[in-house]
Amino acid sequence: MNDIRRSILWVVFGFSMVLIWDKWQIHNGNAPTFFPSAAVTAPAAPDAQPAPRADASVPGSTAAATTAGAEAAPQGSTAPAPAAARHEVTTDVLKLVFNTEGGSLIGADLLKHASTSLGTQPFALLVQNDTQTYLAQTGLIGGSFPTHKTPMTVAPGPTALADGQNELQVRFESDEVGGVKLVKTYTLTRGSYDIAVQHEVLNNSGQPVSPQLYVQLVRDGNKTSSETPFYSTFTGPAVYTEAQKYQKVEFADIDKNKADFEKSATNGYVAMVQHYFASAWVLADGIARDNFARKVDNNLYAVGSITTLPAIVPGQRKAVEARLFVGPQEEKVLEVITPGLELVKDYGWLTILAKPLYWLLEKIHGFVQNWGWAIVLLVVLIKAAFYWLNASAYKSMAKMKAVNPRIMEMRERLKSNPQQMQQEMMKIYREEKVNPLGGCFPILIQIPVFIALYWVLLSSVEMRNAPWMAWIHDLSSPDPFFVLPVVMAVTTMIQTALNPLPPDPLQAKLMWMMPLMFSVMFFFFPAGLVLYWITNNVLTIAQQSFINKRMGVPLKFTLPFDLFKGKPAAK
Repeated sequence: MNDIRRSILWVVFGFSMVLIWDKWQIHNGNAPTFFPSAAVTAPAAPDAQPAPRADASVPGSTAAATTAGAEAAPQGSTAPAPAAARHEVTTDVLKLVFNTEGGSLIGADLLKHASTSLGTQPFALLVQNDTQTYLAQTGLIGGSFPTHKTPMTVAPGPTALADGQNELQVRFESDEVGGVKLVKTYTLTRGSYDIAVQHEVLNNSGQPVSPQLYVQLVRDGNKTSSETPFYSTFTGPAVYTEAQKYQKVEFADIDKNKADFEKSATNGYVAMVQHYFASAWVLADGIARDNFARKVDNNLYAVGSITTLPAIVPGQRKAVEARLFVGPQEEKVLEVITPGLELVKDYGWLTILAKPLYWLLEKIHGFVQNWGWAIVLLVVLIKAAFYWLNASAYKSMAKMKAVNPRIMEMRERLKSNPQQMQQEMMKIYREEKVNPLGGCFPILIQIPVFIALYWVLLSSVEMRNAPWMAWIHDLSSPDPFFVLPVVMAVTTMIQTALNPLPPDPLQAKLMWMMPLMFSVMFFFFPAGLVLYWITNNVLTIAQQSFINKRMGVPLKFTLPFDLFKGKPAAK
């Protein structure tokens, strides 16, 4: 039964590693290795890009979205035309750069978030240069109308939010194209990453027009600097609708024409997501729109929405309101902008556990004002909540360790008779009242909670550039001197040494090798994650030692040296 218990643990561990590897493959744009999903073929984008017809825009039509999206997305080089000019405006949280070509937003610096833990430069989310492209664009299609490539003039006005001023407006106006003029007004609010954008269409032609308004985000397909070979976060487009909820779109799926998301909706948003930050276009609920995600150039991708405006008769105008979010993934901020926007901070399938853990972590931080100590205290509370469950597991392990010498002697004596060996083993377990599975199930129950906490710490922008103490200036970056990973490796070895070794020498060797390999991975993990694991290890060692002492089991460390010299695992 001891072998059975160990076998179950290794099956669970092995299956977990399979799942982690599969997710790592998917995050890095590769096909799943073990659990390939059924391919969903999206309508193929046309090779040529014909001008969209005015009558081709049927609200909710996937075909319309494909055609319109092809026209809306920038083609070839994204460098601004020579006549284009940059226009900068600043609030207390944002420094924005607009381009008079189309009135597009081509730069966004987040003034409350530094580029590095020790840097003074703000983090640049939207950017357009020789190596990076990340833009927010809008325009009209469905005929000869102003697009994001049309030159515009910016109205005179303040370029910085003055003291006591709550709002700042930036107004762009195009020349008439086909008798139609487009006016964009960006309204920036103090303390907000949410920008109100009004699109006003004026029809000065001699006939009614029914243009389509598109809003889109365009960025390159490069991963963010936070990616490592050992853990990966999602970077790419996302679409949210009430019907299908949050739908991530991998760049690789767009390349293969396999992007699967809801194409037609009357609510939701489209977004570009990366580790800690996001941007999103939000049209008002009730407005029918076609969502699209497509490749624009060799390494440029666009995600957006297209909505058909009602017919505008000559001399009249029509206004459409939209909102553009450009900022950090702060849950409280995202929740109030639009339903579902907080899901860009992706906890995966453990969201139901992760959100309460984040709430509790935030409450603790409100008291201690330090995210490092908040992590430590949160783990302490979780271990306290699971104290009695852990106690039953550690009691079972202590009993197993106490009978382990008898098991080893019996295995050596009956190694030529496996059937009798199993009978004798069951007899020893009955005599000693030991349940070989008693230490397994209590631990398995807690695994989802600690995985959820792992994703909370990995996903929370609050960890970014957050100091803990001494040399740890950024809980989202690896320990620069590898002190925490070394401590984590030592505590993992102590914890392993306290556990009873499997009678089988091969299993015993694996039991020592896997934690050590796991510890090596943590040399590249964010310091906040390593701190959480160290705290958990220390509390586990303390509780296990306390229970062993109460049960009269000597606190004896089972060291691995004899195992790898070919000697018996225990004596």
